Amino acid sequence: MLRVLAVDDEEPALEELLYLLRADPRIRSAEGATGATEALRRIGSAVEAGPGDPSAIDVVFLDIHMAGLTGLDVAQLLAGFAAPPLIVFVTAHEGFAVHAFDLKAVDYVLKPVRRERLAEAVRRVAEQVGDRSAPALDTANDQIPVELGGVIRFIPIDDIAYAEAQGDYARLHTDNGSHLVRVPLTTLEERWRSRGFVRIHRRHLVALGRIDELRLDAGSMSVRIGTAELAVSRRHARAVRDLLMRQTGR
Repeated sequence: MLRVLAVDDEEPALEELLYLLRADPRIRSAEGATGATEALRRIGSAVEAGPGDPSAIDVVFLDIHMAGLTGLDVAQLLAGFAAPPLIVFVTAHEGFAVHAFDLKAVDYVLKPVRRERLAEAVRRVAEQVGDRSAPALDTANDQIPVELGGVIRFIPIDDIAYAEAQGDYARLHTDNGSHLVRVPLTTLEERWRSRGFVRIHRRHLVALGRIDELRLDAGSMSVRIGTAELAVSRRHARAVRDLLMRQTGR
């Protein structure tokens, strides 16, 4: 049973969110705060009192655009707490999803809030609160949020075969299709280097373990991933070949 604090400086939106939360049987209590300052005061008191106290908060459902401190500001401040509550962002603005997940948000729900979408967010929170033996927020690091038809979905990073630069965006290619995200390829390269992703060209970042073939033809190099054949630039050719040879033990 979850103890919730909902934060929104627009009272009608806050009341609607609280109504939906209180209707969920997994919610023990749901209280509201009409601004960031009030929310931080209540969260600080709850954290100081400890998880067994009646004022304890398991999760904060947090609007992003508020007067004064934004929801992103609140999340950054909570990151400095020893044992902060989980965070679910609830916002009308889809463009902050990647930043939100950098701040270890459990979920990102778009307004107007649909009952079934909110129920999915509550399920995610309940899973993390229930699993005390593992770091509560690690799951977010294994996924990337993408927008599909006005809904934020979560794509496991392990499902991504390669990413393709499209200006300041990147298109993520999986076995089941592709997804455009508002993140530059250079940013993904930095974040995913430790996960086995390798830059092979200014346009492409690939999962090393998903490469099926390395092809050499008249001095040019390419890799095959499924049905896609991607060029390897001269700048990256030697490093890619060395990594593949090392991976296969040759």
